[in-house]
Amino acid sequence: MNIYQYPQKSDWAGIIRRPVLEKKNLRATITEVFEKVKNDGDSALQYYTSKFDGVSLDSFKVSQEEIEKASNEVSDELKAAIQHAKKNIETFHRSQEEETKKIETVPGVECWRESRGIEKVGIYIPGGTAPLFSTVLMLAIPAKLADCKQIVLCSPANKEGAIDPAILYAAQLCGITEMFKIGGSQAIAAMSLGTETVPKVYKIFGPGNQYVTAAKELATELGLAIDMPAGPSEVLLIADQQAVPEFCAADLLSQAEHGADSQVVFISTDETVFKETLLELEGQLSQLPRKELAAKAIENSRFILMESLDEAFELSNCYAPEHLILAIANPEIWTGKIRNAGSVFLGNYACESAGDYASGTNHTLPTNGFAKNYSGVSLDSFVRKVTFQKLSEKGIQNLGKTIEIMAEAEGLFAHKNAVSVRLKSLES
Repeated sequence: MNIYQYPQKSDWAGIIRRPVLEKKNLRATITEVFEKVKNDGDSALQYYTSKFDGVSLDSFKVSQEEIEKASNEVSDELKAAIQHAKKNIETFHRSQEEETKKIETVPGVECWRESRGIEKVGIYIPGGTAPLFSTVLMLAIPAKLADCKQIVLCSPANKEGAIDPAILYAAQLCGITEMFKIGGSQAIAAMSLGTETVPKVYKIFGPGNQYVTAAKELATELGLAIDMPAGPSEVLLIADQQAVPEFCAADLLSQAEHGADSQVVFISTDETVFKETLLELEGQLSQLPRKELAAKAIENSRFILMESLDEAFELSNCYAPEHLILAIANPEIWTGKIRNAGSVFLGNYACESAGDYASGTNHTLPTNGFAKNYSGVSLDSFVRKVTFQKLSEKGIQNLGKTIEIMAEAEGLFAHKNAVSVRLKSLES
């Protein structure tokens, strides 16, 4: 645990530096996986699934029987919760749909744009110690709303050769029909390159470990798009005198339990709240089933006592957190101070868990400082914007001279002529 009291601004950069992941030989390993999948297709997937996941599979595609079996294994209580979350996520993301607006820039010239869903998208859902069925909702729902024609889901199989039942239930609830039992970098390679079984997609979404992240980065070199660069999950919490230490500690630990490489940053302007939150943290940590993972994350985290909220927001903008919680009085009046953040939670009752699961906002967010230049996943992430223009006879007459002058100045006389022949035809 790293504690700082009233640090000088000259020390901020060092304080908020994120842990550096060990990447030795990572690129070479990922390149090897991609090459083998490119050359050997499904047999390469079988090889790596056995090597990395410890399970031998004859078929990767999830059958209808497996989907039905999984649905029967999910409790009615969990099904109801997933359905409730789905409704809220759909409501929020549907509100992001845009109406087509035609603008007449000059008389006779109309311009507008329309959205088109990306035809083929891939969704990666991690398994492991925390199978993220909630991420299925966060990615499949906007993909469906965007009218993506093909949605491919990959998730690693467990030792019994099955995907977590809640993941399959959420996927079929969202209308995904192509699901594959493939994990890690080999799943990203399969969706990037295509195999005999797995379709090639145009854009890949979803979180993962450093191997998955490196594989997604390599996919961009092959002409694919990805949702965003990703690193370990993180939260920054700003608290003043009216914050509830019990709540603050719970929010910090909810992020820390993601994994040993997660990071939490706690900033308070009140010394009493600061000290009480640290005490609460120790007490709550001891009760967690995943306390070993959370404890390691806390070791790499930052607890900072600062003079003012203005300073706290300045430091937060430098850090650019994935999640930003404002446990302060009248948080709405401070939102204008926020420049860099993935998703923001206002007030004592807006826990980060709400956004992770069911408030309606998306939990696939930029980490590792990328909130400075990336947005979280939204409906826009699954569409392309196609622009249109329509010119009438009056329109080309009103705009033609401007185009001719500009084209000639750039030395592009064929461009100029495309206008000139039209203007000349209208003179006769």
